[in-house]
Amino acid sequence: MAESRREQILATAAELFAARGFHGVSVADLGAACGISGPALYKHFSSKQAMLAEMLTSISERLLEVGRERVDAGGDDPAAALAGLVDWHVDFATSHRPLIVVQDRDWESLPEDARAQVRRLQRSYIDLWADQLRALRPELDRARSHAAAQAAFGLLNSTPRAGHGIPDPDLRELLGSMALAALGVPPAR
Repeated sequence: MAESRREQILATAAELFAARGFHGVSVADLGAACGISGPALYKHFSSKQAMLAEMLTSISERLLEVGRERVDAGGDDPAAALAGLVDWHVDFATSHRPLIVVQDRDWESLPEDARAQVRRLQRSYIDLWADQLRALRPELDRARSHAAAQAAFGLLNSTPRAGHGIPDPDLRELLGSMALAALGVPPAR
């Protein structure tokens, strides 16, 4: 499916923000990288902050949406659901490295309302993982299942800083197997 112009602008902005930081990129820089004038960006976004907000809320919505699909595809098997979640998150982390960098570094530049929305979406995504972990490992209480899910995200979201020199397919396999082992998901037979 072809990307819309808006999606292309967001992808370009993510690359630039990841490389130089939100405050290190001007509207003129963004426009030039997109092949348009800086002011022409205002046809698509009301401000640079609005770009950042859409960038981070849309990926959080997508993580949750696909995460729910993966859980549903796992049926009543929490190990299969967790394997699907790990596979999805590995795919996200290796395909969207700039977004991980931008969220880590430029979180404070996100408008407060967008920050609250992203946090709500992220909590729902964590809950999705934690629910499957508790179904698989009943000895885990709510706090421990949430901590385990967040630790797995930390491992998977390390991709912008790790894996240099490892081809993406090999890195995906490595990260996926490590995350499943850390979560206590038995190997597939």
